[in-house]
Amino acid sequence: MTQEQLKFNPNQLVTFLGKPMKEFTKADILKVIEEFQIEMINFRYMADDGRLHTLNFVIQSMEHADEVLTSGERVDGSSLFPYIEAGNSDLYVIPRFRTAFLDPFAEVPTLDLLCSFYTKDGEPFAMAPEYTLAKAARAFREATGGMEFEVMGELEYYVIAPKEDEYLPEDQHGYHVSTPFCKFEHFRTDAMRMIAAAGGEIKYGHSEVGNFTLGDMMYEQNEIEFLPTNLETAADQLVIAKWMMRTLAYQYGITVTFAPKITVGKAGSGMHVHTRVSKDGKNMYVGPDGLTDTALRTMAGILSLAGSLTAFGNTNPTSYFRLVPHQEAPTNICWGDRNRSAMVRVPLGWNKGSGNMMAHCNPLEKNTEVDFSHKQTIELRTPDGSANIYLLLAGMTVAARHGFEMENAVQYARDRYVSVNIFEHEEVLSRLDVLPDSCAASADLLERDRAVYEQDGIFAPALIDGIIKGLRSFNDRTLRADIGNDPQKTLELVESFIHCG
Repeated sequence: MTQEQLKFNPNQLVTFLGKPMKEFTKADILKVIEEFQIEMINFRYMADDGRLHTLNFVIQSMEHADEVLTSGERVDGSSLFPYIEAGNSDLYVIPRFRTAFLDPFAEVPTLDLLCSFYTKDGEPFAMAPEYTLAKAARAFREATGGMEFEVMGELEYYVIAPKEDEYLPEDQHGYHVSTPFCKFEHFRTDAMRMIAAAGGEIKYGHSEVGNFTLGDMMYEQNEIEFLPTNLETAADQLVIAKWMMRTLAYQYGITVTFAPKITVGKAGSGMHVHTRVSKDGKNMYVGPDGLTDTALRTMAGILSLAGSLTAFGNTNPTSYFRLVPHQEAPTNICWGDRNRSAMVRVPLGWNKGSGNMMAHCNPLEKNTEVDFSHKQTIELRTPDGSANIYLLLAGMTVAARHGFEMENAVQYARDRYVSVNIFEHEEVLSRLDVLPDSCAASADLLERDRAVYEQDGIFAPALIDGIIKGLRSFNDRTLRADIGNDPQKTLELVESFIHCG
């Protein structure tokens, strides 16, 4: 990180310490506690429900702070993870110093850190979400000769608030509208600033397609999108962002929901994940002739395990009310260029001549040849806000690695390419496999594919068992057909999962 980058970094701890977050040490954290007169430390950690849980510490002295940071604390694992027996449930939570940030909501100076889980023997807890992701990242590097699987997430969400009568945008036409037609731009920008100050690498934010009214309430869809980074950092940023957005919404007196679906016929909210494979700083997805075999192998793995990936990315019954035709949500297993009807999308990229657009738009500038290949990603459009983010990204990483181990992976990917809107071409639609239509169907596919996820100990068998049991507990195999297009029944179901993930 250059001095110029440090100067403009929104994270106060980065500018104070003069180093990126990934280099933070315990000594750095103690220096922060002293300099910023920190009175409290919060440990935050991900549980089975996909949300952050919290332990609060009042700092008694610098020696006490040192002890808290060094030894961590005990927690009851059986209350956090249903697949742990209560008779042997104690776990340690140990802070990851690279995640430290100043709590923007605290009334006194407070430092927050994300934690990892350890067993009574001091070993990483095999079923912990963050450790599962770390294992998947390591296995990908080893299987690909040092390549890194990088991701960025898109957080789509609805703001629910009392209805206003003026400057309402046309129903389902909220994409990128500005104030006053976008009512909650200020909330979005406030959230973005808070997330960035905590280390979130944000790409941009904007209003989204969905907007409608129900009774006296208005529903406005927005999105905050992140920049590509390493897997573990990306996951940390997303879980912190969701916590911050909900807490800020509570202060605003509004409701924010990441629920996959709100009502029939209106845009649902996904959590699209863009991927990139890099080596030595170079994007391995693109070459002189466009997409590389590396890109096709990665897509082949994700396409081949697409059905079972929903077990991590689409975890409650409302997820499958979003995955229906004609709602810019995928239903079939395929990929395409710039094609929003496809499950995997290759977004518009920038070629080496892209700098000429800037000169054409600004006649005082000269044409310039800039390599923008690092901006090219491949997007998985299936996941939604119900996902446990660490397990979703771990599952995607396992799938990407699987593509490098498949026979004929490149051809497998080419056979599933579509260049049209699949919903308007029956002959294309008929040859494509479909995604599951319920949690129960998703559980069946995870059962089928579990050996791939459990390979090399990445997903613990007991964790897979727990996920399958949880999905089947919804008993929703025919729910989508039973409810059909009944708005009232759909709304009642959505209320049960309004704060999922």
